[in-house]
Amino acid sequence: MCGIMGYIGNKEAYPIVIEGLKKLEYRGYDSAGVAIMNGSLSLYKKEGKVKNLEQYVHSQKNNGNIALGHTRWATHGVPNDSNAHPHTSQSGRLVMVHNGIIENYNTLKSFLVTKGYTFSSDTDSEVLIQYIEWYQKSYFLTIDEAVRRALGDVQGSYAIVVLDTEKPQNVIVAKRDNPLVIGIRENEFYIASDVSPIGQYTQNVIYLEDNQIGILSDNGSCKIFNLEGKECEKQITTILFEEDDYTKDGYDSYMLKEIFQQPLSLKASMRNRIKDNKINIKALKQYKRVFKNANRIIIIGCGTSWHAGLIGEHLLESFAHIPTEVEYASEFRYRDPIIKENDLVIAISQSGETADTLAALKLANAKGAFTYSLVNTEGSTIARISDAVSYLNAGIEIGVASTKAFTSQVTLLTMIALEIGQMKGIINKNDYKSKIENLLAVPNQVKEILKTNSYIKNIAEKMSNTTNALFLGRGINFPSALEGALKLKEISYIHAEGYPAAEMKHGPIALIDENMPVIVLANNNKAWQKLISNVQEIKSRKGKVILLKSNSQEMEAGLADYVINLPVIDDFLSPIISSIPLQLFSYHSAKIRECNVDQPRNLAKSVTVE
Repeated sequence: MCGIMGYIGNKEAYPIVIEGLKKLEYRGYDSAGVAIMNGSLSLYKKEGKVKNLEQYVHSQKNNGNIALGHTRWATHGVPNDSNAHPHTSQSGRLVMVHNGIIENYNTLKSFLVTKGYTFSSDTDSEVLIQYIEWYQKSYFLTIDEAVRRALGDVQGSYAIVVLDTEKPQNVIVAKRDNPLVIGIRENEFYIASDVSPIGQYTQNVIYLEDNQIGILSDNGSCKIFNLEGKECEKQITTILFEEDDYTKDGYDSYMLKEIFQQPLSLKASMRNRIKDNKINIKALKQYKRVFKNANRIIIIGCGTSWHAGLIGEHLLESFAHIPTEVEYASEFRYRDPIIKENDLVIAISQSGETADTLAALKLANAKGAFTYSLVNTEGSTIARISDAVSYLNAGIEIGVASTKAFTSQVTLLTMIALEIGQMKGIINKNDYKSKIENLLAVPNQVKEILKTNSYIKNIAEKMSNTTNALFLGRGINFPSALEGALKLKEISYIHAEGYPAAEMKHGPIALIDENMPVIVLANNNKAWQKLISNVQEIKSRKGKVILLKSNSQEMEAGLADYVINLPVIDDFLSPIISSIPLQLFSYHSAKIRECNVDQPRNLAKSVTVE
């Protein structure tokens, strides 16, 4: 949510910042703006896409060696030019971009009104920059000291970049519960919400920590302080960057590219973790006692990551015999969860910055749990504050609707469950070896499923006029039904719900008629006969059935309207296999309905506000 891009150095800043904002579009936004400093401040803001801003700025003054850019995802105030960032203080001396939410902005705003301040936007962000100016003017402070004092009064989350136009040789950065990365080159700094706009310029970055303030100077000086004013040691990290991750490689969208990348991303998730039919996950090896002796596992996540956690619950209880609970991170933190000795909390997040998951993880840490994160982004906040971390290794995922990250999450959870089961002696040697061999076969099986793309597109065309859809699954494929419904909702805006198939009779069956498509996930053999009975119940009420089944499963001809045959696989791997056609179905449904596949309305890739 929202994207920050800034530059201070010896190059023309505007081209760097505008290209950086384009790389941050995947985060989700509704307006964009840029402030450029060259003797005076040039400020440009536009509702809509970055291209609108770029077209507007093209004929305007845009030279200068310092610039702050922003893509806004509305929280306070509707999307329009006035509410777009950057925001200036009342005098125009200070300019700022901000990600996050200032929770006590009303209190601060009321105070500022008594001091004669007026406001030109509806945002909490303008309140913050005005409050910083009040501190600066009232106590004759330097800009860094004014920022430090103001942030001491702030409740909420923020990542900010602030410039004092009267002393533009310094840029001030600060963060709490929102990511901010500083890229370092000689006499240059690149500031961004994540590394995607930075990697082409430098591989040396500083991940700003919570409650830290940085002073970046045009002479190459960089100093980091905490909110108490004590200087902190700089931790410079080297990142890996592949420019190809940010191109569509001939596909019409990042989402389609990422769906078709899954044979490779699944291999990458297993690479160096499976050798000679043995699983070797560094975190499990390093903390073997913790995993082997865990009395209970609590998995926390949001959206797609929560669905992966539900599949993980099946796997961990089946293979490792450890009671497992799966919690929405947003709910976990708003009660008083009972954490006992030898409890293990696993946090799942693609970005590693999801605000609710981060807050839940901090709560688990505070209660003394051992925390283990599964994330895709190296150096992310969730990874850094966990006791242990395993990376998905899925590669950069830019499409807002998660595809390859989801299947990599499930793959990693599968390896974790198998290895803990082996550690505890629950899985015998032959069964362990057989399951690993079957897991290794999945990437090639996914490659085969992708060949059904045209057939699935044809099904989507026949169903494109629907306004509702049901997804049904049983056992380990019930979470897959939830995920399939979420994908369809996210990108095609078709109302869809996932249900355990047996629960259909307890309410949802009332919705079945000739206009209702029902997608049935039946490729897990254990539930096959029961699911066929459910299909018969649907057909007797004239529902349209799209059936996902294994090639080895036999059924009565004509029972389903459309049949998608999938490779024969062990039941425990069926969620990975069944997710591929569901992703393709959602993608084609969205394209047919002329929806923005990569940037669906109102959604953001990295949800960094609550």
